[in-house]
Amino acid sequence: MSQSDPSFFVKHTGSDVLALLLYVDDIILTGSSDALIQEVIDDLSSVFELKDLGLLTYFLGIQISYPSSGGIFVNQYKYAKELLAKAGMTQCKACSTPCKPYSQVLSTDGELLKDPTLYRRFVGALQYLTFTRPDIAFAANSVCQYMTAPTDSHFFQVKRILRYLQVTLQYGIKFSPGPMQLSAFSDADWAGDASTRRSTTGFVVFLGNNPISWQSRKQGSVSRSSTEAEYRALANTAADVVWIRQVLADMHEFLPEPPLLHCDNLSALALSSNPVFHSRIKHLDIDFHFIQERVQRKDFHVQYIPTDDQVADVFTKGLHGPVFSKHCINLRLGRPAEIEGACLAKG
Repeated sequence: MSQSDPSFFVKHTGSDVLALLLYVDDIILTGSSDALIQEVIDDLSSVFELKDLGLLTYFLGIQISYPSSGGIFVNQYKYAKELLAKAGMTQCKACSTPCKPYSQVLSTDGELLKDPTLYRRFVGALQYLTFTRPDIAFAANSVCQYMTAPTDSHFFQVKRILRYLQVTLQYGIKFSPGPMQLSAFSDADWAGDASTRRSTTGFVVFLGNNPISWQSRKQGSVSRSSTEAEYRALANTAADVVWIRQVLADMHEFLPEPPLLHCDNLSALALSSNPVFHSRIKHLDIDFHFIQERVQRKDFHVQYIPTDDQVADVFTKGLHGPVFSKHCINLRLGRPAEIEGACLAKG
């Protein structure tokens, strides 16, 4: 069993490796040797009743295809289409972005829904879509915050996301072979929540040019400065990178170079590299020492990136169409034909 995930199992036989991912009674099995894969299938079949479905094309609502140009394309087209049908919005007017740029919706806006069941059902479905749709991660996270007492204004935001899905149903992510190098982009929108003044953390981690982990989440406490908010986001990003390195290590995949973390806040970067502890951030003690220790051990490096090139910006706020589209391309997100040859623009 993997040290990083109890549902992930790895077997090494000589130079060959096999990986098994388990979810309840659904299994993904892959490896470097067909003979080793068949051996594990035979072993499992001797104990459990199994049905071998062959090449992976569908798993828990996620569709997988194999472009002729190579690589893997994953999306949730069928799942998103069914969601629009349930909402009665298959013929709705489309939107170019999932939420209005820099818009703020208060928890008290609008009138309470008499029955919030439908709202909660749609929001839960949107959250599941973010497995292959990082472009809606911020918008879906925003509407999740009103699950307790949703209003008609909040439901309007949900419908805005669905209108965006209507025109981007075929969007997915293209994964291509590339260098075994981890890089991450970390960002925060300081005090962006108008109701609580909590900040939003956003990050994305790439393996080569492929996005493999991302998050948009409201921070657990109020930050007193943009530096504090950015530093909290950087700590969350660093923790995810450390976990991913462990997953790779379980498969005996070791990085030739330390991961590179990008941040667009110079003060946060200075704190991560400065061994002198600052009294004004004592309340960040754990985050401070976590990043400090990792940087000093050269587990990863931190580097400044201009805000215009900060792809994690798409996880912290609503953006204007051109900027939003630029970041979607950098996330290798789009229709199969649109993202051929797309690559991450690294500053």
